[in-house]
Amino acid sequence: HIRLFTGSSIGWDWEEVSGYDEHMNTIRTYQVCNVFDSNQNNWVRTKYIRRRGAQRIHVEMKFSVRDCSSIPNVPGSCKETFNLYYYESDSDTATRSSPAWMENPWIKVDTIAADESFSQVDLGGRVMKINTEVRSFGPVSKNGFYLAFQDYGGCMSLIAVRVFYRKCPRIITNGALFQETLSGAESTSLVAARGVCIPNAEEVDVPIKLYCNGDGEWMVPIGRCMCKAGNEAVENGTVCKACPSGFFKPTQGDESCMQCPINSRTTSEGAINCVCRNGYYRTDSDPLQMPCTTVPSAPQAVISSVNETSVMLEWMPPRDSGGREDVVYNIICKSCGGGRGGCTRCGDNVQFLPRQLGLTESRVYISDLLAHTQYTFEVQAVNGVSDQSPYSPQYASVNITTNQAAPSTVSIMHQVSRTVDSITLSWSQPDQPNGVILDYELQYYEKDQSEYNSTTIRSQTNTAVIRGLKSGSIYVFQVRARTVAGFGRYSGKLYFQTMTEEEYNTRLQEKLPLIIGSAAAGLVFLIALVVIIIVCNRRRGFDRGDSEYTDKLQHYTSGHMSPGMKIYIDPFTYEDPNEAVREFAKEIDISCVKIEQVIGAGEFGEVCSGNLKLPGKREMFVAIKTLKSGYTEKQRRDFLSEASIMGQFDHPNVIHLEGVVTKSSPVMIITEFMENGSLDTFLRQNDGQFTVIQLVGMLRGIASGMKYLADMNYVHRDLAARNILVNSNLVCKVSDFGLSRFLEDDTSDPTYTSALGGKIPIRWTAPEAIQYRKFTSASDVWSYGIVMWEVMSYGERPYWDMTNQDVINAIEQDYRLPPPMDCPSALHQLMLDCWQKDRNNRPKFSQIVNNLDKMIRNPNTLKAMTPLASGDILRVGVTLAGHQKKILNSVQMMRAQMNQIQSVEV
Repeated sequence: HIRLFTGSSIGWDWEEVSGYDEHMNTIRTYQVCNVFDSNQNNWVRTKYIRRRGAQRIHVEMKFSVRDCSSIPNVPGSCKETFNLYYYESDSDTATRSSPAWMENPWIKVDTIAADESFSQVDLGGRVMKINTEVRSFGPVSKNGFYLAFQDYGGCMSLIAVRVFYRKCPRIITNGALFQETLSGAESTSLVAARGVCIPNAEEVDVPIKLYCNGDGEWMVPIGRCMCKAGNEAVENGTVCKACPSGFFKPTQGDESCMQCPINSRTTSEGAINCVCRNGYYRTDSDPLQMPCTTVPSAPQAVISSVNETSVMLEWMPPRDSGGREDVVYNIICKSCGGGRGGCTRCGDNVQFLPRQLGLTESRVYISDLLAHTQYTFEVQAVNGVSDQSPYSPQYASVNITTNQAAPSTVSIMHQVSRTVDSITLSWSQPDQPNGVILDYELQYYEKDQSEYNSTTIRSQTNTAVIRGLKSGSIYVFQVRARTVAGFGRYSGKLYFQTMTEEEYNTRLQEKLPLIIGSAAAGLVFLIALVVIIIVCNRRRGFDRGDSEYTDKLQHYTSGHMSPGMKIYIDPFTYEDPNEAVREFAKEIDISCVKIEQVIGAGEFGEVCSGNLKLPGKREMFVAIKTLKSGYTEKQRRDFLSEASIMGQFDHPNVIHLEGVVTKSSPVMIITEFMENGSLDTFLRQNDGQFTVIQLVGMLRGIASGMKYLADMNYVHRDLAARNILVNSNLVCKVSDFGLSRFLEDDTSDPTYTSALGGKIPIRWTAPEAIQYRKFTSASDVWSYGIVMWEVMSYGERPYWDMTNQDVINAIEQDYRLPPPMDCPSALHQLMLDCWQKDRNNRPKFSQIVNNLDKMIRNPNTLKAMTPLASGDILRVGVTLAGHQKKILNSVQMMRAQMNQIQSVEV
């Protein structure tokens, strides 16, 4: 601020005198006190004051005023105020008479009044009370100005005058420099100032500004400057300093410089990135702060498992991943046989599953190799920077020699002729014999009998006459081919029927006149003619005379399999059941298995949880079934039969077999571990906790697993929620393939009731399976309908506390389970479809999967609930709250009233 004082007095009656301030300090003042004279007009003026670019001038005045009432006999014209004026001029030209002492040309700023006046007088003189007032004026535009003070009848002293203007100081803020800026012409003015970014900084988004207000203060910041890439802010943001060597900053901003990541360096100060050292690389997608990485080392411990003309390769991850997590594997296949000298790349006919390049898992299945050929497989480990390395990826190799492949599946079989006790069949040679066919094995059994009672015959040709059959009976036939490499898989099941006695006699009588009419030709000719007639009729007439049911049976097969498609093989068809175990179940060394705890009891022994650590593989958590000590050979065979069955399946909704332990004690079956246990217990423990969509998702998984089993011609026979396992992701998997309990006589378990020589779970079993032991995929569909009811009722017991016989009677009279509480009508209708009495009218599992998929895609179909129906005997006693357990206590009373009840009020 500029402090100025008045100089000599110009005007009338102002005089410069000495006095005292309120602290009794001596001061010099200009004063006037002509209160007893009228018409006072006393002026005093400052020297010429230069404007210095200011647009608004501030004047601070210190003065004292005598209280008029303290002056005796003062006239009425006494004043206690004075006026402040200013006059602009481009130069110092004022004289004693110019400008004139009047308001115009002088411009009045304000009339100044004292806040306090004084009146006391002591021997030392007047004691003044000093007042301070500040006034401002503007805008001013000329080079300078004068100030003048007018007294018009008061008694006062002008002690000091300070003249100043306001400005905003030079400042560095928000990364920019703002120069000194004068305030505006008005007290409310905001003067915009444009900032300049400090060195090595640049503006962000908008130009940077500040505004200087009338009090000389900066305000309203707009925009900012930030340090450029390679520079960081220091000294409270007033300086942008280059990053030192070994540090970098990739972008503009307030962030500090970062130290170069591992395996990288800078070449100068102010670096925006760090350069990778030799042998290390970075991909375009890697962040700059990520360490530079290198190529991985070779995979470890490659293990091969040859099966005829296919091989499974497994390996351990590389010891050094190069510092990255995106390691994948490529397989290079080289054929080193065929007399071509060196090894050459395999042709396109070789198949890799899941693929040949970019494998994320450390295993691959390779098929369609040439028989008796040596191959070399290189397993490369690559990662995201392998393509930047000038060297080829590191690899581990393994050499294998393929065996001869077994023949493919026989795809076509048809009936040549039939009699009352024999059937002649013919079939085509396998599409891929893979060698010389030594012979064929034909397996057959009565349709209503178990596959375990099947008979096998060998044939050197592709035809066979099967004799000793029952008349009018339906038989199931399968055939497979054998080469030096062993047997191929059985064909799909086909059904053919022998002639009845009545059919045979009728056909023979129709041809008898022809035989008699030819007798004159002689006995030899007669015999030849009879042979011709019989052969002709067998090839032509008899086949056309088969019953309609037999015609259908010839077209019916449990699975119309395409050649090479996997079909279930019953382990009990093997002469030595141990051979089935060796073929379908992987033998595991007991040292790889560690039992942790017992979690339950199975039919043959304890069920445990534990860990499985196979060579070259990661440790996994598994379930372990053990065979109790003191077992018989039959118990051991029945126990391991489940592994022989399970080992043939590979589906996400079927429990997966890891392997068996048969060469040590105890004998074990090892499967994947299912954290949530059996479905029925899991649902009861979480009653009401799932949405309908979640429940339908569980049902869809079970149906998908059953579709897979049906396509493989496998009939489960014991599908129930207790035999479904649930993992931690709520994935449901079909389990419990041990069928031996159906063949035992022990009836200690009330779930399984003896019927026709075996045990049957009545509440889950289709009527034809209970009465006639007709187990098919259609009877599994019936059981699936019961599983649906269990799921939607959260593990309720089907038919509640009704006895098994009452259940059989109720089903025979066409009564079915009612919908569970809050069950959508679409789901209950699907249950009813599964419970059709005629098994041919039940949906296939493929149709069930499609229906559930449609419901999941369109959840609105699951909102409609089944209305209460009259005449439903199983609803008697059910309350509106859904207490479906409260069935009539007296089943006898219910049966007696069944024919009388027309409608039931619930």
